[in-house]
Amino acid sequence: MRLYRHTGNIKAGLFILGVTLVIGLLAYTQILVNDLRKDNRQIVRLYAGLIANVVKDDSDANLDFIFENIIQKVKFPLIQTDTEHNPQMWKNLPSSIKTEKDRIKFMNMADKHNEPIPLTYKINMNDEITFGFLHYGDSAIVERLRLWSYIEIIAIGLFIFLGFSGFSFIRNNEKKHIWVGMARETAHQLGTPVSALMGWVDWLKDHPDKTKEIIPEMEADIQRLEQIGRRFSKMGSKSDFEELDLSERIEKIVTYLTKRLPSIGKKVELVNDIQPGISITANGSLLAWSIENIIRNGIDAIERSNGKISVSLRKDIEGIKIRIEDNGKGIPKKDWKNIFRPGFSTKQTGWGLGLSLSSRIVEEIHGGSLKVIRSSADTGTILEISL
Repeated sequence: MRLYRHTGNIKAGLFILGVTLVIGLLAYTQILVNDLRKDNRQIVRLYAGLIANVVKDDSDANLDFIFENIIQKVKFPLIQTDTEHNPQMWKNLPSSIKTEKDRIKFMNMADKHNEPIPLTYKINMNDEITFGFLHYGDSAIVERLRLWSYIEIIAIGLFIFLGFSGFSFIRNNEKKHIWVGMARETAHQLGTPVSALMGWVDWLKDHPDKTKEIIPEMEADIQRLEQIGRRFSKMGSKSDFEELDLSERIEKIVTYLTKRLPSIGKKVELVNDIQPGISITANGSLLAWSIENIIRNGIDAIERSNGKISVSLRKDIEGIKIRIEDNGKGIPKKDWKNIFRPGFSTKQTGWGLGLSLSSRIVEEIHGGSLKVIRSSADTGTILEISL
């Protein structure tokens, strides 16, 4: 349920993380590309100087040697042009470039990223002659880096999409689970008073002369139905606190459930050890609901014929302690915290909402704690509410 409440924040976090990664990767890739381009430009400047010296010496053989042997080692496209930018010599062009028009088009594209380097030589201390230009493109490594940045963007985009889809799927599943679980919890809450009323009706058919004895019990079940309605109506709204006699409230819960255990279909003895006169400022309806849920879970956990549940209430210097002990099948220690998590249940037909609701009522609404004190398959389970 906490994950459900924070799904929007998680999605926003994923989006921000994705955008940050994209910007960071693009910036880092661009830095690498720029560094490689600077290195390439230094190399081209060196070649431009060699070519200028050869031209100054007026040696075509040396110029051919530079292009055929030295520039051959270059790993990026290179085109030498005249002053009008007409290609004269070229190396390392893609195999798809075959015509003059293709070379000029490629050269213009390369010039957008790499400014041509003029071929010049000095005729004296103050004058120099420009006799052409060296145009060059990006090396294969630079091209792969640029391509890799787009692959990274696609991968991060896919990651964000899968993250959004995953959390949407989880959110929809949790929403469905919560609604179904709440329906089951409602049926679970209504089950005891409705079953009891049906039992009283059957009993009255057989004992019509004892109506006065049964009417108070039937009224108690009707009041319980009204109380359940009020409980569900208060969920999600601000809780109203009042001063109440907690000892009396727990006594009533135990007494009510004790008389209706036969309708539940289990032979369980309910024992209370309530310290009288303990008062508390709380939401009585919700706090009673949490205690009932724990007792009902204890009843469900009992599989033996001599089932027993003990409810105790004490107040000391540490505060108020409510303990519910059963002799059921116990809870594995690894699940002591999980049982309070929404959706977790040790029962095959459970929906994992009863104890999670109790935990929320005790801890979030009343600022207390609900924990497992002891649990084993031999002795059962002890749960404690601290207020």
